[in-house]
Amino acid sequence: MKYDISALGNALVDTQYMVNHDFLSDIGLEPDSMTLASPEEHAPIIKKLEEMGSESVSDCGGSATNSLVAASNYGSKCHHVCRVAEDTDGKKYLDSLQKAGVEHIGYSKENSDLPTGKCLIFVTPDAKRTMSSMLGISAYLGSKDINYDAVENSKIFYIEGYMVTSDENFSAVTSVLEHLKDKNTIKALSLSDAGIVHGFREKFNIIESYGIDMIFCNDDEAIAFSGKDTLEDAIEFYKEQSYLMAITRGGDGSVVIKDGELTSSPAESISPVDTNGAGDMYAGSFMHAYLQGNNIQDCASFSNYASSKVVETFGPRLSSDGYKKVLNKLKKS
Repeated sequence: MKYDISALGNALVDTQYMVNHDFLSDIGLEPDSMTLASPEEHAPIIKKLEEMGSESVSDCGGSATNSLVAASNYGSKCHHVCRVAEDTDGKKYLDSLQKAGVEHIGYSKENSDLPTGKCLIFVTPDAKRTMSSMLGISAYLGSKDINYDAVENSKIFYIEGYMVTSDENFSAVTSVLEHLKDKNTIKALSLSDAGIVHGFREKFNIIESYGIDMIFCNDDEAIAFSGKDTLEDAIEFYKEQSYLMAITRGGDGSVVIKDGELTSSPAESISPVDTNGAGDMYAGSFMHAYLQGNNIQDCASFSNYASSKVVETFGPRLSSDGYKKVLNKLKKS
């Protein structure tokens, strides 16, 4: 295989701010959720943050991107299907991917009047994150942008759940899944957000119909996807499914269900700073460990540990040295 992991996801430049709950209420955002916004809707929020002098950090993000950057830093060979404009943010984004060793398709030539996507991330004192995303040119990522040779020659094809929010993005997802029908590529999916699962259930059903092998989510997303009322009932539902289900549970660690068996992994004892990127880190770490032939318990334990290091950090990623230290945990297991 040419690549270990290929992913399809939004390319968003993340700017992360420390705020209180009153600020979220003032701008009309529900805590711990993701909301789509226009550049016009972002402008007054950014102005308000600048006036407040809020602490911030900016980097190239997007859920699938964060997962790939983690896996690449561990040694997995990764390819990202994403869309950026030929602007300052787009250059920053592709430079960041290149630095992390993640291959990509380059600048988008169509819809050149649209900017590279942005995401405002608000972190509250309880370490929870609330997001407002302006997709920009990323909303028009379609089947024409896909390097099918790269995707078909990957061990895992990873789909960011947010892809269901755009018809063009969704057509790209189904186009790849059609190409993978007779391939041995593992098809993995992140559910991304419980509200997204509820709002775009039909599209998730279509993705599932292609035979998804691996799903990553948190407990709220797991409940939403199962259609059940409690996590306990959702877990029983997933025991009957053919795919591997990895559910992150914050301070309660994670559970992985595969072939009817449940594997629990306790959380690390830490002082949380920021949960943004924790699920992305878990997915990227799990996929890397899984491809290395580790058993489910070791994959889950390693991924919990990796996620804990992100939660202790303001921002969704670690430094290169940080990833190396995390990888040593897997090597010792």
